[in-house]
Amino acid sequence: MKFDLLAKDPQSNARAGEITTDHGVIETPIFMPVGTVGSVKGVHQRELKEDINPDIILGNTYHLYLRPQTEILKKAGGLHKFMNWDRSILTDSGGYQVYSLSERRKIKENGVKFKSHIDGSYHVFTPENVMEIQRVIGADIIMAFDECTPYPCDYKYAKRSMHMTHRWLDRCISHLEKTPFEYDYSQAFFPIVQGSTYKDLRKQSAEYIASVGAEGNAIGGLSVGEPAEEMYAMTEVVTEVLPEDKPRYLMGVGTPINILENIALGIDMFDCVMPTRNARNGMLFTAHGTINIKNKKWHDDFSPIDDMAITFVDTDYSKAYLRHLFTVNELLGKQIATIHNLGFYLWLTREARKHILAGDFASWKNRMVQQMNKRL
Repeated sequence: MKFDLLAKDPQSNARAGEITTDHGVIETPIFMPVGTVGSVKGVHQRELKEDINPDIILGNTYHLYLRPQTEILKKAGGLHKFMNWDRSILTDSGGYQVYSLSERRKIKENGVKFKSHIDGSYHVFTPENVMEIQRVIGADIIMAFDECTPYPCDYKYAKRSMHMTHRWLDRCISHLEKTPFEYDYSQAFFPIVQGSTYKDLRKQSAEYIASVGAEGNAIGGLSVGEPAEEMYAMTEVVTEVLPEDKPRYLMGVGTPINILENIALGIDMFDCVMPTRNARNGMLFTAHGTINIKNKKWHDDFSPIDDMAITFVDTDYSKAYLRHLFTVNELLGKQIATIHNLGFYLWLTREARKHILAGDFASWKNRMVQQMNKRL
């Protein structure tokens, strides 16, 4: 993997760059649609490619390990071939999923024993076997196995957890060195900064992660319920430490406003289920604010879903028609809303990039944040 930093915004820490993997060029800042189980929910790969057009999508180690299981992925020749996707993929390591199974797991120094949410069967994730699983899944960028701390989290627990994440990182690295690539392309490895919402821990963790010299670095344990101001404060502490010549990935973030504010702090990569999950509940994100399409006010509004016409659905269908589809619980409604939201998220990060390259990102960002912070 190669990262080229192409431009920096004069009024903020926003950056525009290019990540090159064996599956293509990723222009940053970038939003990665979440394809948890080898599919971006409700969207054909053709629509994903031609209409939403992301350079990279995300898969999930925990879910893919349970279903379809690694042996199927290995027989298929990896996730790219299995799902017919020829662009880049990133897999997260399952640390977050294991964290969210708080009633079903035990965390020890060796790793995590957890109960499957599907059938209650027991499994163990260790730094070593998670590296092996990600080799078989075959993503272009793979993540270290970490513990994601909850919010709120007391200082002693956050500190203990952070040190364990660092020890696990050392084990991930040493095991990766002994585990060859599974397919005929390379994989880049990103470690993850932890430390909850404590500045000193975040700084310490960022220093440790930076010292490893990985090809890129991630920030985890945010967007878990903390106020946005805390998220921005922690991101700022970490981006001041992480090396400038490596991509920075803020995991699981967030709303369109969160994304723009974090781009301004120097983040390059984002992923979040929000555009797809909220779409399925009838919430549409636009450049002028959010729309709850289920509201009665849209029942006779025959204007296009979004006159910005980012994807085909925005002008092919009216607000009244989309509201009708949600009212009768027609699956097509959820699909239309999903394509719209993902198209908007990709438009937003690409527009941010244009403004970074043009040198006027900060003023554009402030205008957009104000515009988007409305309920329509």
